[in-house]
Parts: sequence; structure tokens; C-alpha cells
Amino acid sequence: MAQVKRGRVIAAVILILLGIYLFAIQFVPALRAFSVNENTWPLIIVGIGVLFLLGALLTWAPGMMVPAAILMGLGALLFWQNATNNWSSWAYAWTLFPGFVGVGIFLMFLMQGNLRQAIIAGGTPILLSVAAFLIFASFFGALGMFGQYWPLLLILLGVIFLAQAFWKRA
Repeated sequence: MAQVKRGRVIAAVILILLGIYLFAIQFVPALRAFSVNENTWPLIIVGIGVLFLLGALLTWAPGMMVPAAILMGLGALLFWQNATNNWSSWAYAWTLFPGFVGVGIFLMFLMQGNLRQAIIAGGTPILLSVAAFLIFASFFGALGMFGQYWPLLLILLGVIFLAQAFWKRA
């Protein structure tokens, strides 16, 4: 029952804040110019993520940290792509999404006061996401520093998996 009320409170807070923002842009010219700008539209997604984050903190609902991190990460990624006009980066940028989930999991467990679980459960998808991003970005030529040596990243990822398999047994 408490979980249902918590969810409704979060939804209500998000709707109220979104409504206030949408109402304000109709009457504040500077805010309207900023909100309709073709370069800043992804910040709306970041803002919705921030609302989820605030909802999680205000109602103490740690599970809301995961969608908050995903939305803020997606908004930041879209903002960067829109600013640089590098939409072809989707070929490898999708690998960042498990990292966004990992950040949300990390924050969720941190909010619950479990630092060890936060590092283990959140750190693993973050590391895998970074590794996959480096591999795919190198493969598609986005990271010139790796060039033809990008397969070494695959070897490194394999070594990490192997170490984890033996580490978890102990």
C-alpha cells in the first residue's frame, strides 16, 4: 500500500512541476525562447530525469533512481549529438545505456545505505558499458587513439570476464 502511495506522489510531483514549467513558458519570453530552441530540446529529457531524481529523493523511493539515470543519460547523449550533429554516433552510443542503468543501480543502493552492493551491482554494468563503448567507438573510427588496436579492448574485456569468473568463486 505504501508503495502505491509513493508512486502516486512521485507521479503527482512530476506532473505538477511539468505543468508549472509548461505554463511558465507561455508567459516568460526568455524561458519560451530557451525552451523552444532547436539546440536545447534534449534538455527537456534531462529535466524529466531530474524530476524523477527529485521524486526519488523527496519520497525516498530508491527504485526511481534507475529511470532517472536513464533519462538524464539519454538527454545528455541527445544534447551532445544535437550540438555536434554527430547522429551517426548511434552506431556505438547505444552501448552507454547499460552504463546509465548501472549509474541508477549504484545510486539506488547508495540511497539504501549499501555502498558495497552499490559498487558491485552498479559498477559491473558501468564497466561493461564503458568497455563496449570503447570497443565499438574504436571499431567505427570514432576514437582515433586506438586505431587498428581496438581488438586489444576485446582481449582486455575477456580477461576481465575471466578474472570475474575466478573472483566470484573465491
